Amino acid sequence: MFSHIMIGTNDVERAKTFYDAVLGTLGVPAGAIDGGRRIFYRTKTGVFSVTKPIDGEPASAPNGGTIGFACESPEQADAWHAAGVANGGTAIEAPPGEREGSGLYLAYLRDPDGNKICGLYRMPRA
Repeated sequence: MFSHIMIGTNDVERAKTFYDAVLGTLGVPAGAIDGGRRIFYRTKTGVFSVTKPIDGEPASAPNGGTIGFACESPEQADAWHAAGVANGGTAIEAPPGEREGSGLYLAYLRDPDGNKICGLYRMPRA
């Protein structure tokens, strides 16, 4: 359904450090900076990118928005979360873990620019 997702940043280098670490736990190669204002993380399933706003105004996080990243295990979701906290992210909501009755293992962060992101693992059905 999606070809790419792009979010804003006010500091490209800070965002690259954060997302290189976080996405690296998912096996995504380090991002490539284009023209000093955009970072691209390319995978066979799509592109995630981070940019300084083209209009020159400050980047701001969406209210009510969340971007979810697929994890292959609870351990990978934990590593994703730990890498985020270690690289300038903020842990939010409940600690990483299975949400009762949902079949989902979730880990939530805010990136250094305030964007809400989630590492998600779908638990196998019994």
